[in-house]
Amino acid sequence: MTNRHELFYNYLAQTSDFPLALDIDRAEGIYLYGANGEKYVDMISGIGVSNAGHRHPHVLKAIHQQLDKYMHLMVYGEYIETPQVKLAEALVKSCETYKVSENLIGLGELDNVYFTNSGAEAVEGAMKLAKRFTGRSEIISCFNAYHGSTQGALSLAGAEFFKRNFRPLLPDVRHIRFGVLEDLSLITTRTAAIIIEVISGEAGVRVPDVAYHQALRARCTETGTLLVYDEIQTGFGRTGTFWAFEQFGVVPDILLCAKGMGGGMPIGAFISSKSIMAVFKNNPILGHITTFGGHPVSCASSLATLEVIQSEGLAESAVAKGQLIRELLQHPSIKEIRGKGLLLAVEFESFEVLKPIIDRAILRAKQGTGVITDWFLFCDNSMRIAPPLVITDDQIREACNIILEAID
Repeated sequence: MTNRHELFYNYLAQTSDFPLALDIDRAEGIYLYGANGEKYVDMISGIGVSNAGHRHPHVLKAIHQQLDKYMHLMVYGEYIETPQVKLAEALVKSCETYKVSENLIGLGELDNVYFTNSGAEAVEGAMKLAKRFTGRSEIISCFNAYHGSTQGALSLAGAEFFKRNFRPLLPDVRHIRFGVLEDLSLITTRTAAIIIEVISGEAGVRVPDVAYHQALRARCTETGTLLVYDEIQTGFGRTGTFWAFEQFGVVPDILLCAKGMGGGMPIGAFISSKSIMAVFKNNPILGHITTFGGHPVSCASSLATLEVIQSEGLAESAVAKGQLIRELLQHPSIKEIRGKGLLLAVEFESFEVLKPIIDRAILRAKQGTGVITDWFLFCDNSMRIAPPLVITDDQIREACNIILEAID
């Protein structure tokens, strides 16, 4: 009988010549368990997804309860579905607490939600919304930014090597340097939107000054440009507050989320004001549509995840946990540790130094427990550390000891 490794290589499309090919049998909390009894600490949360841990009991309960009621009913936005409306309300309320002065809020409030299946789809929806609302065509993003791999989202990517062989992509997209104040002058009255991460993730977790985001907000307000914050990696408690933008005293015109919001289920959303979102109603009617966006089971899972993060204080505890990781990961080979909360980049001299460390940490599972880490798409000399927010101090010590052993 063909084994699973053969099935994996024979029938699944591969996106690299060296996939991890870990055969995972089950997952629980912060751990993944292999088919042959291997045990791994998931220090990347499936790339920022499992914020509440794998198979959190409250999330599983919500999924099971929804499965007993209904799954897909109709394309998004036609039927009143309880999981959708309750999640939309909770997301809006999560944004309400953090309003700032009117001159920084921009063109509206974050009080209207459009559900998608993924982060890339949220980006695509936001691009259409910005063009339709402003009547402008130019969109700005940052060098070394990643917003997804679909044609529109890929157009925003800020590294030419990643998109060169897929051209032509969308026209009228330009790039600026993340965190550089003088580049904000490139935002003009012909710019529909700037789509930007609050903290630059795939560039290696670059945290800008508060003054940068406030100047960005002011420039967008001045030019009538929509400020779109991509919180697909940073949202849902990852950086120490529920939304990373709370730490910068600025509210966007459109907010993007996905990854950690689903509790392991696929879901994304873009959030804006009713006045902005209303342009999808006409000219043309059904200006943005999706069949599976806001799937009721995914929405139930997301709402339960939001409740877990808020009730267990996971966002707040991420600050101390991140600091503990910084204190424990002390080694001459480590050049710098950057980030906020439990979104960290541990920098080494080069990819050639880092890659064997990542491999050895994973292979440590043969001796008891391994650790799964990763590098960043546009910063391959830095190790990604973004564990589930439910990780305990003792589990952090366990993982950091394994990483230090792998370095040595």
